[in-house]
Amino acid sequence: MKLSFSSILVFVLLQTLTAGYPFDDVRVLQVAEKDVITVKESEKLNLLRRGVKFFDITKQQQSGYFLRPSEEDPAIPEYTFPTKMNYTNAVHKLISKIDQKNMYDKLAKFTSFYTRYYKSNDGYEAAEWLSKEIESVVDKLPKDMVSIEHFDHKEWKQYSIIVKFKGTVTPDNIVVIGSHLDSINLLFPTLLPAPGADDNGSGTVTNLEALRLFAEYLSSADHVLKNTIEFHFYSAEEAGLLGSLDVFTAYAALKRKVVAMLQQDMTGFVADSKNEHVGVITDYTDKPLTNFVKRVIDTYLSIPYVETECGYACSDHGSATKNGYPGAFVIESEFKQTSKYIHSTMDTLDKLSFSHMAEHTKLVLGTVVELAAWDQF
Repeated sequence: MKLSFSSILVFVLLQTLTAGYPFDDVRVLQVAEKDVITVKESEKLNLLRRGVKFFDITKQQQSGYFLRPSEEDPAIPEYTFPTKMNYTNAVHKLISKIDQKNMYDKLAKFTSFYTRYYKSNDGYEAAEWLSKEIESVVDKLPKDMVSIEHFDHKEWKQYSIIVKFKGTVTPDNIVVIGSHLDSINLLFPTLLPAPGADDNGSGTVTNLEALRLFAEYLSSADHVLKNTIEFHFYSAEEAGLLGSLDVFTAYAALKRKVVAMLQQDMTGFVADSKNEHVGVITDYTDKPLTNFVKRVIDTYLSIPYVETECGYACSDHGSATKNGYPGAFVIESEFKQTSKYIHSTMDTLDKLSFSHMAEHTKLVLGTVVELAAWDQF
């Protein structure tokens, strides 16, 4: 049978659109605390389009880590956090050095990749670029103080990046600052561009700038680094928190002690400049850690916070809490005022406020400097 050109074109298009979604690949998704469903890989996209959030726990179930869909997640220890800020001079000095032009330039490059979809070659190249940027930031620090790990997820090429500043007194106490580096276009992930400026280029660059300044802080003679500080840049968040779930499941299996995890996911959009604020997520987060984060905001930010809710499996902090670690999440605003351009070709640089991203950078700097020296975990 001879195929017409249009038939061949349709066939090629369908193959392109479904690339990365083999129909025989069955996935196990946790959509609520005790609600697990089984779907084909191709059906995950429809759930995401409908706004259904989930953990993709397929790998963890296959390995026997999550043995029963209905079992409860591990209990989260209740740690003590500072009730007042102890390093205000140091933090304010770092805040004065936040470079919004540098943040703009980095995000312009990060969004220039056609897509950062975790299964794409562009997504891998974006991770490679980010890793080189991080290397340039920390290369002057002693090798025994800082290390960079590429966390290989095996099932896809784009890796997660872990930057570890090792504590000198209680290195087993780990404070994690997280963001995801991937992006997605929910219409056709394998075909259309996904600049992902706000989701989550903004959070990535927010943390990259905080990382730059924290490295500068550690290079001085009077730094205090009792606990270990880690910056995580996760792959595959948009596909069901796959990257961060891999990382925190591995940490739990190794019995690592994560005492705090703060997520930065969407930090740049301001819907109402006359009511500018950040959104503190209060559901599916750790209350003591969240209360500490509020104190950091009150002390170091120039704008207030509004309490808001995000839902189950909302972002990578959920992977921490699912594995028994305290997680907190601060987003760009009250949830109903967050960007509506995400997951499309319209999530672009021109829609963001870099002064607002700088407020999130202040939050990260305050958190890491205060907790780096905290001795009551």
